[in-house]
Amino acid sequence: MTASGKSVLIAGATSAAGLAVTQALIGSGARVFATGRSAERLAPLADAGAQTEISDATSLEEMTELAARLGPVDGVLPLVGGWRGGGGLAGQSDDDLAALLPAFAAVRATSRAFDAALRASDAGRFAIVSSTAVARPLAGGANYASVKAASETWARAVAQGLSKAARDAGEPLRAASVVFRAKGALEPGLLASAVVGMWDTPAEDLNDRIVDLGPAA
Repeated sequence: MTASGKSVLIAGATSAAGLAVTQALIGSGARVFATGRSAERLAPLADAGAQTEISDATSLEEMTELAARLGPVDGVLPLVGGWRGGGGLAGQSDDDLAALLPAFAAVRATSRAFDAALRASDAGRFAIVSSTAVARPLAGGANYASVKAASETWARAVAQGLSKAARDAGEPLRAASVVFRAKGALEPGLLASAVVGMWDTPAEDLNDRIVDLGPAA
């Protein structure tokens, strides 16, 4: 099984990583839906061949409406992100935490809104981008590592839900939830390759895995 012919939603796709993943998926024969809150920022994704949708990835209401409108999808990747940090533990401000929380909100909203679609797919894939900071948090990045840890916990809960749904239905596991961990700054090309490769791996071998993207070569 490959990414060819799959329909994939990239939620919060207006970053360099979103564009790289979009280009890689389309180059592999997939159909891409890309969301963002600005038509101007979505323009490069439309130029790359994606169907663009103005929608807030952190809103369960908007993601649920989008899921109903798009119909079947085979992959969901929330890419809302950002980094705030520094100043040691005392420098971990409430404002910085508030700025980071939308990334977690997007993981929650997209997974909930598209849960049924991913379970119905012959090869559903849900993936998030996390950081090696979760395994080795620093005082100056405590807010960031905590939000990433919460996102990983949620993605692993998604994995358990997928396994349980398949088991309860007496069916083989066809959907998977995976965590991609970046070391330092996210390298768009590494993420793009990893996302395309999700359909090369059987769901039972991919579900609930943490995949280290590694540093850029």
